[in-house]
Amino acid sequence: MRTTTPLRRALITVTVTATAAVVLTATGSAVAVPVSGTAAAPHATAPSLSALHPVVELAAERLATADLVAAAKWGTDSPIDDPAREQQVLDNVAAQAQQLGADPDEVRVIFRDQIEANKIVQRGLFQRWTDHPDEAPTTKPDLSVVRQEINRVTSALVEALATTADDRSAVACRPELLLAALQVHHEDHLDALHTRALARALRSVCGS
Repeated sequence: MRTTTPLRRALITVTVTATAAVVLTATGSAVAVPVSGTAAAPHATAPSLSALHPVVELAAERLATADLVAAAKWGTDSPIDDPAREQQVLDNVAAQAQQLGADPDEVRVIFRDQIEANKIVQRGLFQRWTDHPDEAPTTKPDLSVVRQEINRVTSALVEALATTADDRSAVACRPELLLAALQVHHEDHLDALHTRALARALRSVCGS
């Protein structure tokens, strides 16, 4: 577990205070990120400032696949809510967590947030495309191929959660999470929709 030194705490405080806007989740917890820019884009990753950077980075990467899922479902009878698929994901991540020695119930809660965050993006894009048909996708990704990528990122995220279990239970978890969210937001140039979804995705990372 990484120790948060006075210098590190000062860096976190100054960085968050100077550059962040607070995005509140439904339960009142917060993730600090600047609210500007566009949707997620490829980036050159800067050196990680936070022990939780891999968790936030993978959560954002998983969110980026929501754009492809939305494009695949747009104009079809495939619903955004897919309870059977969601249950399968939750069961799989819990089983993987147990194999890695992580708390399966904790990982299940965190991935429930990932799923709800993904649906925030899908619903937001559906609304955008309904309001602005000229912005709607003209081609449909293969959903089975997209899900292969989702599965890859999901597995990597479970591993990151297992690796950072001590950091996520530490007193410094929330400021570390804030700093990681700031860095990933800057790297990925997240727009307002993806910023809001990322806040939802990270809600349970530090536990209660």
